[in-house]
Amino acid sequence: MNGPIGIFDSGVGGTSIWKEVHQMLPDERTIYLADSKNAPYGEKPKEAILQLCIKNTEFLLEQGSKIIVVACNTATTNAIDYLRSIYKVPFIGIEPAIKPAALHTKTKRIGVLATKGTLSSQLFHNTSKLHAQGIQIVEQEGTGLVELIEAGKLESEEMGDLLYDYVKPMLKADIDCLVLGCTHYPYLIPILRRLLPETVQIIDSGEAVARQTKAILLKNKLQNTETGLKRKNQFYSNTDSTVLKSLLGDGRHEIACLDF
Repeated sequence: MNGPIGIFDSGVGGTSIWKEVHQMLPDERTIYLADSKNAPYGEKPKEAILQLCIKNTEFLLEQGSKIIVVACNTATTNAIDYLRSIYKVPFIGIEPAIKPAALHTKTKRIGVLATKGTLSSQLFHNTSKLHAQGIQIVEQEGTGLVELIEAGKLESEEMGDLLYDYVKPMLKADIDCLVLGCTHYPYLIPILRRLLPETVQIIDSGEAVARQTKAILLKNKLQNTETGLKRKNQFYSNTDSTVLKSLLGDGRHEIACLDF
């Protein structure tokens, strides 16, 4: 089936997921929707998140998407069950990588850096209870991080100060794994590496999401059979696309701005 893989996030952070999906499935067309105007989702009530996810989904379906990746932890934890109940296409969701962290930790203490919407969700608590019995989870809300990334202030002094404050209690608790519970946060890994000792492993969900996307495409016989496509990757944003372009880097990407 030659429709595109649709991907949406509350902004540019989900491009960290897009990169993993595109690397694993280079022959697939992709459409990415950055709802930057409404970022971050993590501070919004559940009903507002749900309505935004419905709007994003219907836009991607209008573009012919055959599968949709919800490249946002908060959107997954608050809306994916509902989306699966009303739309026929398969949905791939994202949740903090508690299980691999629990399997790798030696100190039995792991840190989770995520948005309020993810940390307060039932799915997060269910996942933690299922996979992290006997392990201390040090939760930290990443308040302000998404806004700085969306504003193109990755390497700003303010970003460094915030991250330093956020990792301090985790290091005090002797964590040896840090789970990134927001798709924006992989872009913070270079800064985190400067703040954390080498003994702390940083874990995100990108590769796992790409593997699951490939598996679902194969299971449902949805993989692309058309070759020689010239426009594989389309990106849409409802704000200025400067930051989106900078995160995507070099490459032939079609980027359009929406009144959305």
